[in-house]
Amino acid sequence: MRVLIVEDETFLADAIREGLALHSLPADVVADGEAALAAVEFTEYDVILLDRDIPGIHGDEVCRQLNLSPRRPAILMVTAARSVREKVDGLSLGADDYLAKPFDLAELIARVRALGRRRFTSVPTTFAVADVTLDPFRHEVTRGGRAVHLTPKQFAVLEALMREPGRVVSAEQLLAEAWDENANPFTQSVKVTISALRRKLGEPWIIHTIPGVGYTVEDRSSHA
Repeated sequence: MRVLIVEDETFLADAIREGLALHSLPADVVADGEAALAAVEFTEYDVILLDRDIPGIHGDEVCRQLNLSPRRPAILMVTAARSVREKVDGLSLGADDYLAKPFDLAELIARVRALGRRRFTSVPTTFAVADVTLDPFRHEVTRGGRAVHLTPKQFAVLEALMREPGRVVSAEQLLAEAWDENANPFTQSVKVTISALRRKLGEPWIIHTIPGVGYTVEDRSSHA
């Protein structure tokens, strides 16, 4: 799941991004309406946290335009307005959910996950390959019933791979799905993270390297 934060208060935007990152939810930040609409042209976001009162193109108009997108992201509108009328107005613009400032970060994260879950209604709520199970909403990974403790980045990479077992995912795709827009395309971070995942998950490996192409998750124990 990838998130776009549209918020002109720098301190708040950074705090939200850091909070999401701790829960393996990579996020990008823009500060105005024009930048928000430009960002969705280049990156496919699952959830957008949209502050209603932003510079440039107003959040209401951004919301209207996002609703015209062929692959429309889920929209969580965030605003300082707390009245029922303001909430009704925000939802009538096409927002999927509405959150008033100030808010609790835990509630925001729960709402983001709920919106992301709606976008993947045809996808199982947990993913399993061999005896490895990943629950993206409880943020848990087990192998053979034993809890495996992963860093947020390791969790995000494993989730990206386990969503479609057998699919080969390139390092560039993993950077796009699990890192933010500032990731260095020449970094060795993906390779290092894959190595760490293999060590923590143990043998037999379920993460396999396809030389020159990328990585895939697959149970090959029966072929040994």
